[in-house]
Amino acid sequence: MSVKEATKTAPAPVRTTAPEPQRPARKHRAWDEVPRWQIYLPLSVYLVFTLIPFYWILLFSLRPAGSTSLVPWPVTFEHFEKVWTERSFGTYFGNSVLVGVATLVMTTIVALAGGYALARFDFRVKQVFLLALLCSQFVPGALLLVPLFEIFAELRMINSLGSVIIAETVFQLPLSMILISNFIKNVPYSLEEAAWVDGCGRMRAFRIVVLPLLRPGLIAVGSFAFVHSWNHFLFALMFLNNQGKQTIPVGLNTLMSADSVDLGALAAGGIIAAVPVVIVFAFIQKWLITGFSAGAVKG
Repeated sequence: MSVKEATKTAPAPVRTTAPEPQRPARKHRAWDEVPRWQIYLPLSVYLVFTLIPFYWILLFSLRPAGSTSLVPWPVTFEHFEKVWTERSFGTYFGNSVLVGVATLVMTTIVALAGGYALARFDFRVKQVFLLALLCSQFVPGALLLVPLFEIFAELRMINSLGSVIIAETVFQLPLSMILISNFIKNVPYSLEEAAWVDGCGRMRAFRIVVLPLLRPGLIAVGSFAFVHSWNHFLFALMFLNNQGKQTIPVGLNTLMSADSVDLGALAAGGIIAAVPVVIVFAFIQKWLITGFSAGAVKG
């Protein structure tokens, strides 16, 4: 048999291919078998119980005085006009904005400086200082009233918005400083070192490199300080005696007396007090969640 004929009769070589790698099986999770209605039903019930008080406040603020209807019709804004003009809520609102913004700025600046020192420097009493910051969170604000009142009386700051701003800032600083320090620890130290090599000083490197990365943490700390100072009742009640210097929480308290309560005006004042906080959280919710989650742990 010739070579040519042997080549024709020889079987063709079988082409083999490598088997495809098998994908790992998906892990079975217990909640995959839970029907959707078992998830949505409890959430719906919780949502209803959460929204009913808000609807009740909106109902009392929009329906006419003396009405017992469960639907705010006809809609009236007389309660809003009453609390804004007759009950001086315009003045209370302005005072609350001033206290909230000033507390936000002062708390953020001081907490930023202190948090950077805790995150980047080592000193002998660092652990003791951190322990003191943590222990200060267990002290209720009512215990600070007497010493703060004595200090502000000596400084002649009673019946001044500055006393409330300083008290709110002091009350917010421990938690804010801890959050900022943990957030700074997540920023690689090598970024600052690279800026130093390029000729930047410590302050300029911090301003150019570190500060832009701290935006979520600063927004979280600032918003927390603003909301707390906006809603805090105790310091404004004790340090402010003049009606023209009082804030919204104290103004809401003036709508209630021992004999009667104007529910329509009280509901309208509550909505006026809640609207700025809702607007703030609506715009910063993404940064707020990122800031608190990043500043809560060291990663």
